[in-house]
Amino acid sequence: MAAKVLLALLLDVEDTAVTRQTVEALARVGTLAAVRLIALALAEADDSHADWMQTGVDDALAGADSLPDVAAVCVQLAGDGEAAVRRAAVEVLAWTGGAAR
Repeated sequence: MAAKVLLALLLDVEDTAVTRQTVEALARVGTLAAVRLIALALAEADDSHADWMQTGVDDALAGADSLPDVAAVCVQLAGDGEAAVRRAAVEVLAWTGGAAR
């Protein structure tokens, strides 16, 4: 249930600020489940939403050394059973600079 609500927030067509803030919060959590939600949404997002999603990841990672390693989680997700998640995880990995710590 929570995943459905979060996906709806990530793909909010009326307010991209909601998209950015939700992505930022999930990236700060940085768990496999949180980053997988970002990847699932990215797989469905239009270009505008994808840009705001990238901004949310960038905001979460900006100067924060104590955050979880989103890049390492993306590497894990690159082996996900769902092709759309794998592709989106590779894209998110590129946003993080492309290398796990």
